Amino acid sequence: MGSYCLMLKMKKRDLTLLIVGFSVLTTTLLGFMSGVDEVQTKEELGRKLFFDNILSKDNTINCSSCHNPDHAFADTTTFSVGIGGKLTSRNSPGLTNLSARTHFFWDGRATSLEEQALGPITSPDEMGLPIEEAVDRLNKNEFYANAFKKIFKAAPNKDNLLKAIAAFERTLETSNSPYDRYINGDDNAMSAAAVRGRSIFIGKGNCNNCHSGEDFTADRFKSIGLYNGKDLNDQGRFGITKDSTVLGDFKIPGLRNVAVTAPYMHNGKFKTLRSVVEYYNNPSAVVNDNINRDLSLEKPLNLSNQEMDDVVEFLKALTDNRFAKNISKN
Repeated sequence: MGSYCLMLKMKKRDLTLLIVGFSVLTTTLLGFMSGVDEVQTKEELGRKLFFDNILSKDNTINCSSCHNPDHAFADTTTFSVGIGGKLTSRNSPGLTNLSARTHFFWDGRATSLEEQALGPITSPDEMGLPIEEAVDRLNKNEFYANAFKKIFKAAPNKDNLLKAIAAFERTLETSNSPYDRYINGDDNAMSAAAVRGRSIFIGKGNCNNCHSGEDFTADRFKSIGLYNGKDLNDQGRFGITKDSTVLGDFKIPGLRNVAVTAPYMHNGKFKTLRSVVEYYNNPSAVVNDNINRDLSLEKPLNLSNQEMDDVVEFLKALTDNRFAKNISKN
């Protein structure tokens, strides 16, 4: 009887091991067989590429290393860290709501999201991978070779690689903020302070002059006074056009989700939204030896502390719900 029970236990154990083993094997085989089915569209393929280290020279970083999804795809440091610990020369801005933009990068050197996607991959200070090498890696990678063939009906190449990443970036549109709900009829969606801040933004603050439209950008370039040729020596748009009239000009960014993308400006000079508003309130009090600052910023706004606080609250109200937990307290 004892021997029979022992044999029965052993059979049950063997059966359990067989079932577990079969389950693991089945899962592994299905994962292998359906791997390429992870991506059905160029947007999904672009997302996978965005988060994959395969596009960096030493396979240590990816696009999200400098564009944090939790912070509207911006970096939270003054300058991003590229391969080998190299620092970028400018702050990495957020990537949400770029579909309607006409220029990209702080100096506007790219005129499409596809062209923008190429920059970080090949930049020696960022991902540092020649595009030819990137394409070669993708062709040698079974998953990507099959995925590109499935979606683009072609092997990976420079054109469809950039199209995939740009397609993903075009999905990063946001329109579910307290501000959106407020303008759509919910009078209680924004706080009283944010409502007052909106009035100042449009009126006394004159912020709407540059930050207008659905995404709060006029899609122009402007010098706000952060160039003096000394400690502030980034020439901005001038470096692209060589036109002296745009010396110190930078792309006017959109303001959606701005409360989660600190630090601010091309050089990350300002760590909080409050310090940004204080600067605009009186630029000369912060940089008194600027060169080529726009005339609209020559006179102080004379906003009170309460008014500046209210503008900050309005800017926070431009944050989409998905990022709301990461709003800075300042």
